[in-house]
Amino acid sequence: MVFLDEAVIAARSGDGGKGCVSFRRERFVPKGGPDGGNGGDGGSVIARATKRLYTLRDFSRRRYFKAGDGGPGRGKSQSGRNSPRCIIETPVGTIIQDDESGEILADLIEDNQEIVLITGGKGGKGNQHFATSTNRTPRMAQPGLPGEEKRLRLTLKLLADIGLIGLPNAGKSTLLSRLTMARPKIDNYPFTTIVPNLGVISFDDEKTLIMADIPGLIEGASSGRGLGDRFLKHIERTNLLLHVLDITCKPGQNILEDFLTLRHEMGTFASELIDKPFFVAINKIDLYGPGHRDLEELRKALEERGAESFPISALTGEGLEELKGKILQRWEDAKGA
Repeated sequence: MVFLDEAVIAARSGDGGKGCVSFRRERFVPKGGPDGGNGGDGGSVIARATKRLYTLRDFSRRRYFKAGDGGPGRGKSQSGRNSPRCIIETPVGTIIQDDESGEILADLIEDNQEIVLITGGKGGKGNQHFATSTNRTPRMAQPGLPGEEKRLRLTLKLLADIGLIGLPNAGKSTLLSRLTMARPKIDNYPFTTIVPNLGVISFDDEKTLIMADIPGLIEGASSGRGLGDRFLKHIERTNLLLHVLDITCKPGQNILEDFLTLRHEMGTFASELIDKPFFVAINKIDLYGPGHRDLEELRKALEERGAESFPISALTGEGLEELKGKILQRWEDAKGA
C-alpha cells in the first residue's frame, strides 16, 4: 500500500446564483409589481475527518475539488437552489494549511470532525428587494458573489497511543505483529518498513490502544537522511514512546550508541519529543550470546539515564506479556500526567 502523508490540492467554492428581474404577469393585474427571486448560495468546501482513511493516498489521483454554483432566481419570488457542500474527507490527524500564506485552517483530530475551509458565494437578490416608493418597477438585480479558490496543503500526523521507534532492523515490525493484529512486511534487511504501520493492542479489560511502527530512523534522520524527517513528525502526537533496541547490535564506542542516536535525532527534529514518556524494549534476546553487548551492563546504563528497560524476543514471544502490562501502565500514567 502506498502511504502518502503530504499532498497539495486546489479547492474552489461555488458561485452564488444571480437574482432575477421579473414582474407579475397575471390576468386582471395590469400593473403587477416586481417578483424576481433571489439566487441560491454557492456550495462551501468542507473538510471532514474519518477513521475510514489512514493515508492521503486518494489525493494522488484527485487534486481539484469544486463545489457547485447556486441556482439563479426565478419569477414569482422563487429563489434559486442552494448548492450542496463539497466535502473533502481526510484521515483523522490531518492538518490543512493555506499553501500560500501558511495559515493553518484546520487540525482534524476527531472522527467526523468538520470545518468550513472555503465559504460559498452568496446568492444575489432579486428585483423585488429594490422596489421603493419612487421606483416601483426596478429593473435591476444583484449578481451572485463569486466563490473563492485556494491551494491547500494537507499534512498527516498519525494519531497513535504508542509509537515504536528504533534503528532499521531492530525488530519493530515483528513486535507490532506479535502485540497487535497488524501484518506489516517483515524481512531480514534494513529499511523493511518504509511506511508507518498501525495496529491495535487489546487488553483483558477490553481496553484497546493504537500502536504505530515508525519506519527505522538513522543518524541524520532529523535533517532528512533516509526520509527520517518525514517519519519523525508521526511521533509528535503519540502519548508514549517505546524505544526498541537490538541486543545483537555491535556499537562502536558506547554501549548505548543506538539509543543515544535515536534520542539525538528526536531532539534535533523537535525538542518536545525528548520530554515524552518512554521506556525501552531490548529485543532479540533469543539470539543473545557471546560476542553480543552485555545485557546487564546495557540495562544499567539505561537505568542511569532514567530509562526503564525490558528484555524481550518479538520472534519467540519471550517477555511480551510483561511488556504488554507495562505498556498499559505507562500509557495510563502518561494520560494522567
